[in-house]
Amino acid sequence: MSTSGSKRTRLERVAALELPPAHWRRLVEVMGRRQIWTRLLWALALAVVFCVVIQGWAPPLEFHLGEVPTRTVLSRVRFEDPLETQRRREWILRHVPWIYVHDPSGLVGIRREWEQWIRTIQEGGGEERYTDHIFTSSWDAAARHPDFEAFRLAVLGTPGAEELKKILAEILAPYETAGLTLHPLPKEPDGHPNEIVVYPVGQPEKKRRVKIAQVWIQNPEVFHRPWEERLSMAPEAARWAAQWLWDRLQRLGSTLQWDKEATEQAQQEALQQAEPLEVFWQEGQVLARAGQPISPQQLRLLRLEHEAFLCQRRWTDWLLRAAGVVLGVFIVLLLLGVYLFYRKRNLLRDVPALSTLSALMVATVVLMQLGAVDPWRAELLPMLLLAQVAGIAYGPELALCLCGVVSLVAGLGTGHPFAGMLVWLGASATAIAQTKEIRTRSKLIYIGLRSGVVAVALTLLVHVLQNQPFHQMLFWRAGLPGLWAVLSGFVMSGILPFVEKAFGVLTDISLLELTDLQHPLLQELVRRAPSTYNHSITVGVLAEAAANAIGARGLLVRAGAYFHDIGKMLNPGYFTENQPPDEDHHASLAPTVSSLVIIAHVKDGADLARQHHLPQPIIDFICQHHGTTRVEYFYARATEQSQNDANGKNGSSVDESAYRYPGPKPQTKEACVLMLADAVEGACRSLIDPTPGRLQNVVQQITERRLEDGQFDESDLTLRELRIIQDSLMKSLIAIYHTRIKYPEPKPV
Repeated sequence: MSTSGSKRTRLERVAALELPPAHWRRLVEVMGRRQIWTRLLWALALAVVFCVVIQGWAPPLEFHLGEVPTRTVLSRVRFEDPLETQRRREWILRHVPWIYVHDPSGLVGIRREWEQWIRTIQEGGGEERYTDHIFTSSWDAAARHPDFEAFRLAVLGTPGAEELKKILAEILAPYETAGLTLHPLPKEPDGHPNEIVVYPVGQPEKKRRVKIAQVWIQNPEVFHRPWEERLSMAPEAARWAAQWLWDRLQRLGSTLQWDKEATEQAQQEALQQAEPLEVFWQEGQVLARAGQPISPQQLRLLRLEHEAFLCQRRWTDWLLRAAGVVLGVFIVLLLLGVYLFYRKRNLLRDVPALSTLSALMVATVVLMQLGAVDPWRAELLPMLLLAQVAGIAYGPELALCLCGVVSLVAGLGTGHPFAGMLVWLGASATAIAQTKEIRTRSKLIYIGLRSGVVAVALTLLVHVLQNQPFHQMLFWRAGLPGLWAVLSGFVMSGILPFVEKAFGVLTDISLLELTDLQHPLLQELVRRAPSTYNHSITVGVLAEAAANAIGARGLLVRAGAYFHDIGKMLNPGYFTENQPPDEDHHASLAPTVSSLVIIAHVKDGADLARQHHLPQPIIDFICQHHGTTRVEYFYARATEQSQNDANGKNGSSVDESAYRYPGPKPQTKEACVLMLADAVEGACRSLIDPTPGRLQNVVQQITERRLEDGQFDESDLTLRELRIIQDSLMKSLIAIYHTRIKYPEPKPV
């Protein structure tokens, strides 16, 4: 019985021993989480978006302007050249004259008016009788012409009235047949430049070709010569007759009217009678020769051939390529997700931040696709902007990963994945490496310059690796990336404030502005709580050195230290450093009330910071610099009072939570550094004789209490870094509280 019972007990112990689950079982458990599936669907959707942006279902054109193909490029399919077809069409239309309708009634009316003038003069006879008659007629204005008298005498003399009628009829005869216009005919891209077709009104069958120069009269001298030749004995009369005719023709304007319908019909007939207009390139024809740079004309033909080739692909080919692109990009995004899981897990959990990250990548790929146009090839400009923005907002590691993903996707869309990725990643890595400390806007320009040098060098290297010969176009292609890199520096310097606002980050430029001691909040702190101000400045010195020692952002910590206690200015007299020696505002207050006053400076400081539009990282410092620690002094007083009351039989327990700051605990290394520097500086200031040993003891005790209290649990601070912070604080405190030789007092004389 006993043996059996003992055996069952051992079996129970073995059964109670749980071994770690197998690898596949752990994988199944992980894949069963809803959050994992959500992120996988997110990556798949993002891969589909990338495929749509780069048109991943269609292989891109592999050739660019100025590139030297290593092989002779032949046409894979028969395709039409629309530009040459259009040129041929325009050539045919240019040889089709426009058709005009001629209405000679206006010219006939001018001729009849001329005959009436002559008849009137003949009826007038003598000068007196003529004068009386002409000024009562409708031609008084013409009769006042200074040369009219010479014309009247010519009518009455030789060659006589009939001869003058004949001269006018001869002048107008060709225009009555072919037409006349004093206005230029409309110039259109098509139509014969020198000839038109004219037919009389109502008689379209009587079409005839005429020269435009024959019907377009631009100078009245054309009409003066015939009169001058026939009236050589009376030049004044010839001048008046020519002027009279020109005035009438100007009123008439034109006898020709464009027949749009007939012209278009003639053009269509000409196009139909011509041979097939389409100009085709046949399969196997040479589009570009090996060893010769691709010209703009050749690039245009290569694009047409590529489009025709894509049109002949089957839908299964389109689908397979699209699926391949989506799958490849999905795998790359999964690798990015693995990195985020291990290094930036908070970002992976934050849906708005993840959306911003995705939108940033998609926008960059879109801009790169828009910039991938010959001859400018501006893909590097948005890539470098992404590198700098991501480097500032997310840090160098994630920025480099984002640039790698975007380079791969954009390379699939431009047809040069290897060459493009090498240049883009090299220039981006150069820019990212310099974004850690940006203290002046001019540094952004230098970032662009250095990235440009790298981009030019890598472009030349890629051409060498691709066996590209050196020619003039090569230097243009290599110089363009340098130009876009420099331009990215100028663009980034302009958009930097918007980047900081959008991503809630602070560059050293903004931090230097915040650490200006003339800031209104700091000046108000000096006026209301000068001792708190001095404490903040000292904490800034301690914290900046400690942060720099562990590789954190010292300038950010200094800015946070300057503002971490601004809430004390609302009740400065309740804080020890601002109290007169013989005055204690807490003497008449219960410990709970005193602790509320002390704790309130955190909330008051955060409210003041928001009112003055301080950046969120500074507000975080104000809220986190005490974490959830206890107000030790008043908690000890409350405990002591409780014990005394307990001895008097009226005691009650102390609620510890009423004496703790609301938090949150420090979330970053910088906040941890500020917490320690603030506590250490206040504690060391209370020492009567701050020797190095005592200073070290204070630093050690405060660090251990904060560590044991779990104040660093929510940050990524390591024990090694905590030790470095302690050493840095010790060195700074010893420098501040260094000893001096006590000089002997002077003896009285």
